[in-house]
Amino acid sequence: MDQFLKEVLEDLSKKPKRLNPKYFYDEAGDKLFQQIMNSKEYYPTNCELEIFQEKTEDLAMVLKNGFDDFDLIEMGAGDATKSRYLLKELLRQKVTFTYMPIDISTTMIEHLESTLEDEIKGLKVEGLNGEYFEMLKYVNTISRKKKVILFLGGNIGNFEVAEANVFCRQLKSYLQPGDLVLIGFDLKKHPRIIRAAYNDKEGFTKEFNLNLLRRINRELGADFEIGQFEHYPSYDPATGECRSYLISLKDQVVHLNGHKIFFTKNEFISMEISQKYSLEETDQMALRSEFIPIKHFLDSKRWFLDAVWQA
Repeated sequence: MDQFLKEVLEDLSKKPKRLNPKYFYDEAGDKLFQQIMNSKEYYPTNCELEIFQEKTEDLAMVLKNGFDDFDLIEMGAGDATKSRYLLKELLRQKVTFTYMPIDISTTMIEHLESTLEDEIKGLKVEGLNGEYFEMLKYVNTISRKKKVILFLGGNIGNFEVAEANVFCRQLKSYLQPGDLVLIGFDLKKHPRIIRAAYNDKEGFTKEFNLNLLRRINRELGADFEIGQFEHYPSYDPATGECRSYLISLKDQVVHLNGHKIFFTKNEFISMEISQKYSLEETDQMALRSEFIPIKHFLDSKRWFLDAVWQA
């Protein structure tokens, strides 16, 4: 709670104001995100799911990489919808591994630990509830096995490009030579398709953004008037930046833990970025981060990439 409060106060004191999207994922946020992923306009889920369904055997062959026994660590596992296909195929190929899902959501980790081993016979699951790098550091203290990291869903796009490069270099620092990363990138495509994905007709994305204000009200005692903020998405095809904002509809003051946060009419809170990349840009990022790009897995529309990098 203290960290949540500290970060919210810091972020809302910045110019421009922002909020950290990692806090989207409370119980209500988890449900809304599942609805977003199932919405008609939100293509990344289905594109990456196609890769995991149609290219499962090849994925497993590349990722086991001759390892006798390894830790398969999924950062931001969610409900493991896509990775289930890979888990089953690895077991079918009689590969020895431990599945270690990392998620900031306690609800999701408890769900995976309570259901996956029953659903997939022979699977070993060790859930890790917390931040990515804290959990990777912890894994390195309990296991010296080879590592295969999954970072799916285009989650690398939640960072600015410069931040993504820093993130990948930091990820590399937790790995040994030969360890692998499977990382998902949403690729650049027609702007209309991208913008619609972040402005679905059912309004799930809008509610997902507004839910963070509700969470701050509920958990931190703030008094945001939810109806006085409007969700606005944008996409710039030149940079590949897809952004979500909440726009203040009037001059207003929000009270939070003894602090007053002033909004002018039309002032925005930057909520999240979903960066899109070209194929070449993903290879360049790998090389800048001291990885070797060794395999591209693409869906049939070539809208989404799962790239395999080797440390």
